[in-house]
Amino acid sequence: MTTHGFTLTAEGPFDFADSLRFVADWPATSALPSDGRALRFAYCAESDWRPIGVTVTGAPGGVAVTTTRPAGPGIRGEVARILSLDVDGAGFAKLGEADPVLGDLQRLRPGLRPVCFWSPWEAACWAVIVQRSSMLIASRIKQRIAERYGAEVEVDGQPCTAFPPPVSLLDAGGLGLPPQKEEWVRGLARAALDGLLTTEHLRSLTPEEALAELRALPGVGPFSAGLILIRGAGAPDAFPGDEPRLFAILREAYGLAEDAPPSAYRKLADSWRPYRSWASFLFRATAYGVMDDREQARPSAQAH
Repeated sequence: MTTHGFTLTAEGPFDFADSLRFVADWPATSALPSDGRALRFAYCAESDWRPIGVTVTGAPGGVAVTTTRPAGPGIRGEVARILSLDVDGAGFAKLGEADPVLGDLQRLRPGLRPVCFWSPWEAACWAVIVQRSSMLIASRIKQRIAERYGAEVEVDGQPCTAFPPPVSLLDAGGLGLPPQKEEWVRGLARAALDGLLTTEHLRSLTPEEALAELRALPGVGPFSAGLILIRGAGAPDAFPGDEPRLFAILREAYGLAEDAPPSAYRKLADSWRPYRSWASFLFRATAYGVMDDREQARPSAQAH
């Protein structure tokens, strides 16, 4: 099979090995084929919704990427977004100089950047599937949907299944979800085909505008909207402001009062601009707490 290669350079600290460790521990991606040196996956590219296989390995100053079909600027940009290499991270380390708590985390995991879903569309579907469900069950359901409606791509001789494009789920039934969730997925498919669930659209808006638009979509509440924008579109500077798990982590880390209002957390996060998403991710991924994706969010926060 012919493959196509390119490199991505990191601006600022970046540790691909730590990205790999995160992927191995993240239930949504822990089943990916891995030898501990490369990230291999398949997805439907936003640029044309066709499946593509991707292999990423570490390289001096960034990563080396090979793909199973030619990678134009769109796909290169998508792989960069997935690894948060589309953002100049040089200023992120400087935030730790002014915030000792954040600085401690940066010293603990220097160069760890958010690892995103392959697309905002896939993140949105995950947000619906995982509602009121365990991570393990949700990951199995998502994989079954991919196997039934998606495409299998051979990546370095190993089979990888791409989650189906929106058009494949427009009229799909039998997804293994409750009827309400299946209707939500079909609604999200329509939104994706209308261009509302693309990285380009979501990141063309202010974080507040994007979160408001996302909350208007079927099945998307405040928690899910933040997940889609931050871990789907890879927006580097968003703070949803309504995440109980993140609030608990920050409350412990900064010694905030148990009854601290949401405004107190937003004020705290303001000092992390323009990397509010990155800082929040780092808190979740380190000793101050477990990743938000490993827990079931409260129903009131998840449901729309």
